Amino acid sequence: MKKYIPRITDRILDFKLHSKGAIVIQGPKWVGKTTSAKQFAKSVVEFGGGENNSTELAQIDVRGVLAGETPRLFDEWQEVPALWDAIRYEVDNRGEVGQFILTGSTVKIPKDSQEDTRKHTGTGRFTYLFMRPMSLYESGESTGQISLKALFDNPDQIFAEVDLSLQKLAFLTCRGGWPAATFLDGEYALAQAIDYCNAIINDDISRVDGKQRDVRIVKKLLRSYARVQAQGASVELIANDIGDIDRRTVEDYLNALRRLYVVEDAPAWNPNLRSKTAIRSSDTRYFVDPSIASAAMHLSPDGLIADLHYFGFLFETLAFRDLRVYSTPLNAEICHYRDKNGLECDAVIALPDERYGLIEIKLGQTDEILDSAANNLKSLRNKIDPAKMPLPSFMMILTGNGKFAYKRKDGIFVVPIGCLGV
Repeated sequence: MKKYIPRITDRILDFKLHSKGAIVIQGPKWVGKTTSAKQFAKSVVEFGGGENNSTELAQIDVRGVLAGETPRLFDEWQEVPALWDAIRYEVDNRGEVGQFILTGSTVKIPKDSQEDTRKHTGTGRFTYLFMRPMSLYESGESTGQISLKALFDNPDQIFAEVDLSLQKLAFLTCRGGWPAATFLDGEYALAQAIDYCNAIINDDISRVDGKQRDVRIVKKLLRSYARVQAQGASVELIANDIGDIDRRTVEDYLNALRRLYVVEDAPAWNPNLRSKTAIRSSDTRYFVDPSIASAAMHLSPDGLIADLHYFGFLFETLAFRDLRVYSTPLNAEICHYRDKNGLECDAVIALPDERYGLIEIKLGQTDEILDSAANNLKSLRNKIDPAKMPLPSFMMILTGNGKFAYKRKDGIFVVPIGCLGV
């Protein structure tokens, strides 16, 4: 039996179980939502198929399936939409916290109405938790010596030594953060992302809302999205790249991928600047895991090493995945910055208390790369109007390779991803 690998979201789930009657865990398939939930649940009801499938029973007597030891887990709850209102009523009726956990891999629209049949939003009864593929720290490939939280709280000095080669990083990019893959070696591990993509193409994207979609278009869309990772590509550009398809069709397919939590774009950051520089508001395109891109492009780790330019884009996707995981306990939002003059910042981590950090993401760590990235960060910092908002709590260059994490003379941190953690 595989040993459970603790997740960063575990502590958040534990907190939420003590604060609300029902917790909804959302996220892509295969990220470990059900496995994590089972560490806390006292009873389980499964709706996603298999020998213990209780969908038919719940459709006959939805209130009846609520009875059981709590916390009671409902896996793939969206298969029985009526469950939502039944749980809401039961949470009100019991008046206790930690009653139910709901897990789901889709934002599913029922086939009959194509609309959400829930009669009530669940405000005050339900709380949400989003779970992503595993970060390098969770899977054991990052030491976690440099804490993202500590960079906000005590960013005076840092140091760490790292042992993560470019070849290993290429493998981890193609393997992805799928928990099942972390127990496997070599080609067996790499096959998990390929299987994930095939499931999206051949089944999931049509099942999400009951609308049959063209397999050929799905394949082309995934490849096109893979080509524009970490870029602000418009829907029109993606449509033109696919060819013989209009904007509305692309948007429809992309919305289906969002409901499956396959894509997770980064919104634009809009700070208070000294000048009236126009900020480009288009999202930056990302898959929820870089392995989706490498699988869609049929790229092996050796293929990534042979194309370091493209590897840089997929590394940014990996870095965004990990930053999102590490920032979840901080309730932070991660954005990007891009203005009409060409000034960019790859990632801005903004906390609810108005503190924020500026991050440039670079695969390499040569002096030229680091100096260019540092100048970018300082240029953006100098545009901030301190009379209207605080200056950044820290500035960091997050790199793919490099042996050490340290603080530069200009105050900017250099941190290889192999030592970053929560």
